[in-house]
Amino acid sequence: MKKVLIPKRKLPWGSDHEAIVWLMVVLLVVGMVNVFSSTFITAENENSAPYAYLLKHLISMGIGFVLFAMSWRVDYHKWRDWLGPVALSIAALLLFVLAAGTVVNGAKRWIYLGAFSFQPAEFAKICSVMIAAYILSYRVEHKLPVNILNPQYAFIAFLFVAVEMEPDMGTACVILGIPIVMLWMAGLKTYKLQRLALVGLAAVVGMCIYQPYRLERIKVMLDPWSDAQGMGYQTVQSVTAIGSGGFWGMGLGQGLAKYAYLPEAHTDFAFAVFCQENGFVLVALVLLLYGAFAYYAVRIARDAYDVYGQLLAGGIMLLVVGQAVVNISMVAGCFPVVGVPLPFISYGGTSLMMTMFSVGVLINIGRYSRAKQAKEKLDELRRNNLKNHEAALAAMPGRRRLQRIK
Repeated sequence: MKKVLIPKRKLPWGSDHEAIVWLMVVLLVVGMVNVFSSTFITAENENSAPYAYLLKHLISMGIGFVLFAMSWRVDYHKWRDWLGPVALSIAALLLFVLAAGTVVNGAKRWIYLGAFSFQPAEFAKICSVMIAAYILSYRVEHKLPVNILNPQYAFIAFLFVAVEMEPDMGTACVILGIPIVMLWMAGLKTYKLQRLALVGLAAVVGMCIYQPYRLERIKVMLDPWSDAQGMGYQTVQSVTAIGSGGFWGMGLGQGLAKYAYLPEAHTDFAFAVFCQENGFVLVALVLLLYGAFAYYAVRIARDAYDVYGQLLAGGIMLLVVGQAVVNISMVAGCFPVVGVPLPFISYGGTSLMMTMFSVGVLINIGRYSRAKQAKEKLDELRRNNLKNHEAALAAMPGRRRLQRIK
C-alpha cells in the first residue's frame, strides 16, 4: 500500500521580516475596528459624524504606511549619517513645545499647525534608540568600554528632561529607559546595570517628590477602590470594563465603558474597551500577536549583519513590545497610570506614524541581513566551484590539461 504524502502546511510568510509585516497589518486592523467602536459615541456627543475619529485615524495610518514604505527601503546604515541634524531638530521642537506648545489636559505636549497637530516627544523615542545603537555599536566594534558616560547619552538625558518638563513622565521614561537596557544588550556588566537601576529608582523618587500627584498614582495603583471617585476612578473603571467582558465579551460596539464612564477610552485605555467587547478569547489572541512580534524581532536582531543592526533591532523591539507591556499592565491596574499608548491599537496620530516608521527600519534590517547572507553564500559557492574546477584541471594529464586550457 502506497503512502500518501501530505504536503506540509506553509506559513503565509517566508522570513522573519515578512512575519513582522503580517503581524503589524493584523494589529492595525484590530486597532482600526477598536478605534471606531470606542469613538462613535464620543463623536456623536461632539455633534460630529460617527466615523470622524476613524477618518483621522485612517489618515494617520496612511501617512504611517508612507513612512513605513520609505524606512523599509532605505538602508538602515544611512540613518547614522542623518542622525545629527535630525536629533538637533527634534531637540529644537521639544524646546519650542515648552515655550509655545498647546496645553491639553494640563500638559504642553502638542504643536498645532492649523488642522494638523503632532507630538515631538514621539519623534524623540525612535531618535534615542538610534543614538544608543550608533554609539554602542561603535564602542563594541572598536573594543572600547561600554558605559553611559558619553556625550550621546548626555543628549538622550537632555531629551528625557525636556519631555519630563511637559510633563510626560511615561514618554520620558521610554526615551531614557530603552537606551539604558540597550547598554546591557551591548555587554554592560551586570553590577554596573544594577547601579544604574538604583540611580534610576532614586530619580523616580525625586520626580514623585517634585510632582506629588505621581506618588498618589502609585498609592492608588495598590488600592484604587480607596479613592474610587478620585485618583482611582480611571483604574476602577478600566478594571471593571475588563472584568465585565468575561470569556466571550459583550459584542463589538456593545461595550458600556465608552459611554463617558472611562476617560481616554480610545487612547491610553483603548485596550479596556477591547477587553469588554471582545472577551478573553480575542484578548489572548492580541497578546499572542505581541508575543509573536517580540519573537520575530529578536530573531531579526540575532541574525542582523552587524552590531549596529543587532542593537537597533533590539531597541525597536523594546520600543514596540515594551510600550505594549506597560500599557496593558496600566489598563489592568498593575502599573501606575502613565501616558503610554498601545502600539497599533490606540487612537493617535504621531505615535502610530512613528511606530510604523520604526517597524519599517526593523524590516530593512532583516532584508539587508538576508540579502548579505545570500550574497555571501553565492560567493562561497562560486569559490568552491572554482577550486573544484582548478583541482580537476590539475588532475588531468599534461597534454589534455593544455588542450582544456586552450
